[in-house]
Amino acid sequence: MLRQVCCSGFQPFRQRLLPWLQSTALSRSRATDRVQSSAIRHVRSWSNIPFITVPLSRTHGKSFAHRSELKHAKRIVVKLGSAVVTRGDECGLALGRLASIVEQVSVLQNQGREMMLVTSGAVAFGKQRLRHEILLSQSVRQALHSGQNQLKEMAIPVLEARACAAAGQSGLMALYEAMFTQYSICAAQILVTNLDFHDEQKRRNLNGTLHELLRMNIVPIVNTNDAVVPPAEPNSDLQGVISVKDNDSLAARLAVEMKTDLLIVLSDVEGLFDSPPGSDDAKLIDIFYPGDQQSVTFGTKSRVGMGGMEAKVKAALWALQGGTSVVIANGTHPKVSGHVITDIVEGKKVGTFFSEVKPAGPTVEQQGEMARSGGRMLATLEPEQRAEIIHHLADLLTDQREEILLANKKDLEEAEGRLAAPLLKRLSLSTSKLNSLAIGLRQIAASSQDSVGRVLRRTRIAKNLELEQVTVPIGVLLVIFESRPDCLPQVAALAIASGNGLLLKGGKEATHSNRILHLLAQEALSIHGVKEAIQLVNTREEVEDLCRLDKMIDLIIPRGSSQLVRDIQKAAKGIPVMGHSEGICHMYVDSEASVDKVTRLVRDSKCEYPAACNALETLLIHRDLLRTPLFDQIIDMLRVEQVKIHAGPKFASYLTFSPSEVKSLRTEYGDLELCIEVVDSVQEAIDHIHKYGSSHTDVIVTENEKTAEFFLQHVDSACVFWNASTRFSDGYRFGLGAEVGISTSRIHARGPVGLEGLLTTKWLLRGQDHVVSDFSEHGSLKYLHENLPVPQRNTN
Repeated sequence: MLRQVCCSGFQPFRQRLLPWLQSTALSRSRATDRVQSSAIRHVRSWSNIPFITVPLSRTHGKSFAHRSELKHAKRIVVKLGSAVVTRGDECGLALGRLASIVEQVSVLQNQGREMMLVTSGAVAFGKQRLRHEILLSQSVRQALHSGQNQLKEMAIPVLEARACAAAGQSGLMALYEAMFTQYSICAAQILVTNLDFHDEQKRRNLNGTLHELLRMNIVPIVNTNDAVVPPAEPNSDLQGVISVKDNDSLAARLAVEMKTDLLIVLSDVEGLFDSPPGSDDAKLIDIFYPGDQQSVTFGTKSRVGMGGMEAKVKAALWALQGGTSVVIANGTHPKVSGHVITDIVEGKKVGTFFSEVKPAGPTVEQQGEMARSGGRMLATLEPEQRAEIIHHLADLLTDQREEILLANKKDLEEAEGRLAAPLLKRLSLSTSKLNSLAIGLRQIAASSQDSVGRVLRRTRIAKNLELEQVTVPIGVLLVIFESRPDCLPQVAALAIASGNGLLLKGGKEATHSNRILHLLAQEALSIHGVKEAIQLVNTREEVEDLCRLDKMIDLIIPRGSSQLVRDIQKAAKGIPVMGHSEGICHMYVDSEASVDKVTRLVRDSKCEYPAACNALETLLIHRDLLRTPLFDQIIDMLRVEQVKIHAGPKFASYLTFSPSEVKSLRTEYGDLELCIEVVDSVQEAIDHIHKYGSSHTDVIVTENEKTAEFFLQHVDSACVFWNASTRFSDGYRFGLGAEVGISTSRIHARGPVGLEGLLTTKWLLRGQDHVVSDFSEHGSLKYLHENLPVPQRNTN
């Protein structure tokens, strides 16, 4: 069945609870009144939320194999650990955090899912209330006894947990009721003990009650009845059945009993680590498989609560065996707690996901480590060895052309009817394309002789103290590309030449082509034992998840649509992104332009390959050229080439019957469509380009050298041409051999990025027992700072 699903971000609910955060004790009536009055001031407007449709129906039986499938979860249990629900002082609730969790649960419930909460917090809430009552009682007695209001130091007795639970249950439930009410959701409390699961009649009653509540769209809030529950007995699990000793085991038991699709366990750590969190070598385990317990060292339990991580893992594995998927994640981190639950349901890489299905190949984290170590080995090779690898790859492209084209044919057949014509053209490989690729790769091999380790600067700091600046690889590159299998060998060759490790993530539409091209790249790398330096990510990893691997990836290079680039720039956390979000290229036809040159340049720039990022998108024409033979020739040529024309506002004002007026002057069509606008001068053309362009490639067509030079010097774009097609903006045509992309940023690399753009530098200082104190005011040495000649490397 299809349900309407909200996709907007959440409004922080904690703003409605600010009056609570200053309160030291909350009675049931006060809690209800304050939430309701606060919510009236800030009522959520659901009418502004966009909706999408996704299927939620699922037959329960086996757990989900991959995170990406979690979005299909229909019935979900969310377990809130004591550390999540309580404040740091363990006396009272973390109200803002709790409100955020309620908001996320409400959103998922309103999507048509069936949500259940297993919550801690009654003891902490009761402790807060009892402490307040004790203090109030002692202060009144002391005031009556002494006859004065001045209070002395008062000792608070140790509070028994069962009494605290009894005092806190009603207030905790009132709090939940008040919060859920703001989202038009009803909540119901269910208190259970271990005996309720061992008694068959009680089990049936509990099961029936929960199913009836879910049927009525009510959120059950389940908790162990800590007011009467006996102490947990060690090793009390029955054969094949987990014993309810804490809320972890309760959540697992409930999830299996209710045949839920997903159990989310929120704690105060990010997930499961291979060693105690906080230790130097601790790494978060993304996916945990049954049988991996031996590879994990458990630390101490959380600051509050009955269970530690070992108890959570045991409960999670039991639930997994029962057919319920499990994720353990951090519910306390202020930066993620506001969306942790919804992120998990959306399949994002949050916490530790428990799966019974092990992938056939390495994880993306393992691939990142292999690319790092392989890249470092690659960087230590001699330039001739790296060049030999690239030459071998170029030979393989031509020698194995039949196998490559056969794989590409499979991709084209599968994409037929699913991809637009421009994307199909990008996807297609041919013999001529493979020959051109081989030529470009050999150019890269030639230029790689003088790349890594090249000395850029030498300085004599002092006697016998010399400094060098040399080129080195950036590290590990992540290149994400769409519908462009020819991109893979180009980028691979550039990574090899620059000594960088490489992670490749291609579009699924080019799966067969990418697979064989990657195998050929690894075959070439194998001749010098660095096969693992280039990795193709074949797992179901989302691009957004890859962009979070900031400890493994040093630079992200997107190759594809402007939307892809924008999405990656938005998703990248702490990793620089090299690329351009749009290719809005302009050509300005000056009043002194040559008639013979204009039509050739416009045709080549627009029609030769309209899907390319360096294709012409906006044609600026000097006003004096309107209603001239040159203008008519341009329009006739575009009509013959079947280019759809969109008129800019000024151009439309000159025409009685104009083409359709452009919707936006900042549009990348990527097809046989072109915007035409009129300008009064070269300065107006420059201003237009700066306002509506994307700093990619812009051209002037004129015979006036002074005007041309003015345009070249004043247009602030990565590539600026005079009397040349925009299509020359390309690494191969620039003589770079190939490019990893075209960058419009102003840092590090700009324009077509070839081998030089994939290098950075490091400083090498060679001394003989030099210390800074020798160069102080009263020291024995003085700085020389002499520039030394840079050695010329042999490139033959």
